[in-house]
Amino acid sequence: MKRLAILGATGSIGMQALEVAAAQAELEVVALAAGSNVAGLVAAARATGAEYLALTDPAAAAQAAAELGRPVQSGPGALAALVTESGADLVLNAVVGAAGLEASLTTLNAGLDLALANKESLVAGGELVLAAARRGGGLILPVDSEHSALQQCLGDVPREQVASLVITASGGPFRGRTRAELANITVEQALAHPTWTMGAKITIDSATLMNKGLEVIEAHMLFDLPYSAIEVVVHPQSIVHGMARLRDGALIAHLGHPDMRVPISYALTYPRREAVPARPLEWTEAFSLDFEPPDLETFGCLRLAIEAGEAGGTAPAVLNAANESAVAAFLTGGTGFLEIEALVAHALDAVAPVALDSFETVVDADLAARAAVASRLSEARA
Repeated sequence: MKRLAILGATGSIGMQALEVAAAQAELEVVALAAGSNVAGLVAAARATGAEYLALTDPAAAAQAAAELGRPVQSGPGALAALVTESGADLVLNAVVGAAGLEASLTTLNAGLDLALANKESLVAGGELVLAAARRGGGLILPVDSEHSALQQCLGDVPREQVASLVITASGGPFRGRTRAELANITVEQALAHPTWTMGAKITIDSATLMNKGLEVIEAHMLFDLPYSAIEVVVHPQSIVHGMARLRDGALIAHLGHPDMRVPISYALTYPRREAVPARPLEWTEAFSLDFEPPDLETFGCLRLAIEAGEAGGTAPAVLNAANESAVAAFLTGGTGFLEIEALVAHALDAVAPVALDSFETVVDADLAARAAVASRLSEARA
């Protein structure tokens, strides 16, 4: 029996994880955490009987506690406290954004296994996260469909036998468009992803291709390969999730219809493979697989992410924080779609990278990047 804590339990990944856990007798959900979604947390708590609960928003936590008749932790340290107090064996971190880093570090420092859907942990604080995993001895089990696929493609292949990794991208809703055609994109258009159903922030990241850039940094950290050995290819069908090129010329690929329950289940039940009601690929039906290189001129966020990853230190943390702030501004009508890239580029120019040697260093870089974006937005409104 695995005791499971789900952080970000009311989001898209968290809710699908609850579905997966409900179907597996070996998984006992003992802890649930979210941001401010009272109804979602209360429903999940009643469905699972989880003893340990947290909402980072204090007012929401108070409301949930009143409805459930038992304590609900709150505040900025609530996620970390939930991890250490719940007795969980496995923590699924599906928190959105850099806010998930502390929980990832707490999990790994405690020697627990981490099912990681919060890619920002590895983007903003990758060296710290890997060091915590080495100290504590816990596993990092990627939940992103691409990185789960890559992990499975690699298996036990020694790294010196790997020529490169290939991360696939759907291309988002604006694949094939020119930069001029993206000038007046609306929020509704950017949220209309062609193949995946996700939260708003990651959907916008997919539209700008920033999500692929973050995934390149994540792959570099997870699989210990140089950026020159990590490729991105646009694959609109989203059937091939990742590929590994080996030095003998072989190309190993992971295929399947888009369904996040598959990588979620792989991480939560590892090393076993349990049944998932996913639609299988039917070879009796004709279908095609298309691939094309990404357009780095139109979708410059991917280029910026790779450059930040290569710069190292706190540059990826600055990239991530600036992107979070820029996307939030776009979603609320405070800036345009193309300005997301411009705001991130401005922050990377304004905040010089330093060595990543502590959690506080990440926090400082994060705050500086958000301040740089806020200043540029203020100037634009003046």
